[in-house]
Amino acid sequence: MKRTWRHFAPALAALVLALALCPAALAAEPENETAVTAIPAPSSVYPAEVRETEENGVHRIEKVYYLTRRDDPAAIPTGDFQREGRTYTLLDVLKNDQSETDSKEHIEVVTVESSTDNMTEIIQQLEPALEVTTEDGYSGVLAPDYPGIKVEAAGYKTSSRTVTAARSYPNLSDADASLIPKTISDGGRTLTLADVQWQEAGGYYNASATYSGTATGKYATGYNVTVEYKGEVTRTRSDSVIYTAVFASHGETQIGKDDAGTGGAELTESGGAGKAVLLIPLAALLGAAGFGGWKLTKYYKNKKRGYV
Repeated sequence: MKRTWRHFAPALAALVLALALCPAALAAEPENETAVTAIPAPSSVYPAEVRETEENGVHRIEKVYYLTRRDDPAAIPTGDFQREGRTYTLLDVLKNDQSETDSKEHIEVVTVESSTDNMTEIIQQLEPALEVTTEDGYSGVLAPDYPGIKVEAAGYKTSSRTVTAARSYPNLSDADASLIPKTISDGGRTLTLADVQWQEAGGYYNASATYSGTATGKYATGYNVTVEYKGEVTRTRSDSVIYTAVFASHGETQIGKDDAGTGGAELTESGGAGKAVLLIPLAALLGAAGFGGWKLTKYYKNKKRGYV
């Protein structure tokens, strides 16, 4: 039997309908898929405690973190997350400082060397503040006690020099050195006659005598300056800081219920339920296309036989 294009018309009509419906079904499919939530990068900060509460249909989760003053609270995760079909969003981050400190008065004695005992110059050489940390963990900044500064010589050396003194002896009967004292006392020192100058006047002689001697003494080679730095120092006994991140849910991830109260299929990341829903109308349309093709074939057969 010779076949014409009319024999293939039903199959072609069904194929055209199927190809026309497939792109629409594929384009609509992503609308029913659950959006994939981005997974946050791993954090070095983890909660020490997690509390869950529910009130008036609102679910809350509190994540408690125990940090120190040195830790950065910005490392606490604050992004949205999902748990048991609910999406949680940050409401607030609460801070509770648990740190404790105590203080006491402290004196630090400092000794420095100086080339002078002049107090004005010494004060200019001293540090105006001293930062200290004690063996038992206290720290602070101290100030110098200027009125209590003590200055002592670091050491001494001996020195000697020649000293002289002059004496006049008038109206002597003769220019005889024996008439002049051989030693004198001057400033607590004993000086010896070193030279005599004579001058005659009216039958008498005036003597100008010079005496000399050695003076000894000692002087400081340097100075030790002792100053007390005083002030308050503190110690931290506990530097714990508690942060509480409060999250609240804003709805469940599910398909709405029907009029009879029967729950719809829950969405998954793979979107399986959504695909099943789309396949139902697609199958119905393909069935309708096949039925139309059968009717069209029957029509041409009846026309050929003269029934139409």
